[in-house]
Amino acid sequence: MSTHPSPNSDSSLASLIGGIINDAKDLMVHEFVMAKLEMQNELRKTKAAAISFAIGAGITAVGGLLLILMLVHLLGAYTTVPLWGCYGIIGGGLLIVGLIVLNIGKKSAETIDVVPQQTIETLKENAQWIKEQTTSNRT
Repeated sequence: MSTHPSPNSDSSLASLIGGIINDAKDLMVHEFVMAKLEMQNELRKTKAAAISFAIGAGITAVGGLLLILMLVHLLGAYTTVPLWGCYGIIGGGLLIVGLIVLNIGKKSAETIDVVPQQTIETLKENAQWIKEQTTSNRT
């Protein structure tokens, strides 16, 4: 009885390992494509948050400039508050509104995740699977 493995078992083991390597390569390519798509999705969310922030800041600035002039003089005409006090009252109110809009933009920006968590998890799972496949074929 021979203790040497037959040539057929060597070639089937080589083709099995080659298949695992090819599967691992294909899996990694798919993972990188998925990571790219996840990053594009996060960039879209970043763009939406930035646009929301810019629109909020722009509206606050324009509204503040126009309303300050109008409302300050209106308040000054109907009260005994000095003009500088009217500017302070109106400016403070606009500041509060602007801070609220900026806070909404900040909260939107905080939901952005630049690290593709789902891809990282699947890469870990794939690495574990490859490790299991290569170690189980050696025994």
